[in-house]
Amino acid sequence: MKTASKEELKELYDKDFPLWVEINLQLLREKAYELVDWENLLEEIEDMARSDLKTCISYLAVILEHLKNARREINILLTEYPSLRNKLLLQMDRAWIRAVAKLEDWLEDRGIDPKAYPIPEKCPYTYEKAMTRDLRREL
Repeated sequence: MKTASKEELKELYDKDFPLWVEINLQLLREKAYELVDWENLLEEIEDMARSDLKTCISYLAVILEHLKNARREINILLTEYPSLRNKLLLQMDRAWIRAVAKLEDWLEDRGIDPKAYPIPEKCPYTYEKAMTRDLRREL
């Protein structure tokens, strides 16, 4: 691998990021710490931490969006067909069975044993809580 001066290495950061990574990695392995582009390397490490946080926030936003959208769709149907409200109140157990099955599939797809994950057997929410509360606070 071609070695680069500190100035060339700093220029590579903007021009050829993968090569910049390779060279800095090699310098670190060789313990040539005085040649490492520390300024940009530290910035990248900070960005990695922010990136993981941004990813978590994004996933949380999707959960909240789905929760909000699902509630809205149920409310639209209940407005259109009011007789469903009393029937739906009695279906929390059936809905929970479906939710658990989907969660178990999701966990298995990610290589996680669902048995090792603490999923309550019975739905921990009432219909009222599911339709009105921020369930994140309940977990």
